[in-house]
Amino acid sequence: MRPWGVPSPEVSAPPTLSVDGRARLGGEVRAIGAAAGLAAVGIGGAEEFSATRAVLESRRRAGLAADMQFTYRNPRRSTDPHRVLPGARSLVVGAWGYRRSDDHDRPGGRPTGRVARYARGDQYAPLRTALHRIADHLEAEGWQARVVVDDNALVDRVAAQRAGLGWFGRNSLLLLPGLGSWFVLGSVVTDAPLDPTPPSGPSDHAEGCGTCRRCMTACPTGALVADGVLDARRCLAWLVQAPGTFPVEFRAALGDRIYGCDDCQQVCPINRTADRRHPPAPPEAGSVAAVDLLDLLGATDAALLEAHGRWYIAERDPRYLRRNALVALGNVGDGADPATAAVLAGYIGGGDELLAEHARWAAGRLGRADLVPGPDVPGPGRTAPVAASSSERRR
Repeated sequence: MRPWGVPSPEVSAPPTLSVDGRARLGGEVRAIGAAAGLAAVGIGGAEEFSATRAVLESRRRAGLAADMQFTYRNPRRSTDPHRVLPGARSLVVGAWGYRRSDDHDRPGGRPTGRVARYARGDQYAPLRTALHRIADHLEAEGWQARVVVDDNALVDRVAAQRAGLGWFGRNSLLLLPGLGSWFVLGSVVTDAPLDPTPPSGPSDHAEGCGTCRRCMTACPTGALVADGVLDARRCLAWLVQAPGTFPVEFRAALGDRIYGCDDCQQVCPINRTADRRHPPAPPEAGSVAAVDLLDLLGATDAALLEAHGRWYIAERDPRYLRRNALVALGNVGDGADPATAAVLAGYIGGGDELLAEHARWAAGRLGRADLVPGPDVPGPGRTAPVAASSSERRR
């Protein structure tokens, strides 16, 4: 019991919204998002994503998630908006477009590594800013609001589909009608009872794709194993982020990529039609589509983290960027180039077995068996020895 003379704390009652008030506030948040640069804004309910939770748990048990964490780490958390904000009633979901032309300047005469479109600049910063403007308006109206962007607290594609932004393609990505899939997504979780946006397409994966299977046939490693089902153990976009050795069977398929893979989006007819109808804008200032592989392999840890630290790098260890670069160099380098040979020789004898193994593979693929001491030289059709431990450290 509260002692006599001690007043009870004042608890402010949440505001109420009439039917007209919900329509007004919903229209205001959508207008604020559009003015802030969002390509699409929608509203959905904040009920748990129970079906999505079951899918995440099932795929994790089947091994399809590999060692990915993200929303697989805690499906109960990432499928329940109430974990973000107790009492949540609505999700305001926004899409920020990163579709740009590929007319980038590339270093001439030297081997380069390709960067996926979403990673060429910081796409999440402007998305976060736009969503915070929506959250600020909701809070000014007396409601609670929490911004969720790229932090694994919610399965963003499911939130976006619930908010009527788009439908799921066969490649598991969300497709915005007439616009495609070149978007990053984020949400504002709020206790404001807003009217939901009507659905903009079918709910099941591939239901809107018809007979098109271009994404599945274009995947370099066959990672799309069923409609909307991605096997992360084969997905290049995950493998370049995963720790340990890069699987030998997928090294040639990596090609010149060092971060991400866009193939399933590039072949999608929805994206290609959007490009024809609305030609993409030029690249943003400072965006990086290709990285000089020899420069990357010669850079210090500090320089690599300064240049690429916003990427997801396993264990925040730059050696995994070097690992990717060595595989890419083996695919696109010139074994007769003295600079390339010197870099490979340096890594082969550098004392880091993880990187030395990838350098040996690259040397064998480029026809430079002379760089590898001993009889076990990996050639283009031979398997290189695997490092004794994927967690081995230089230190």
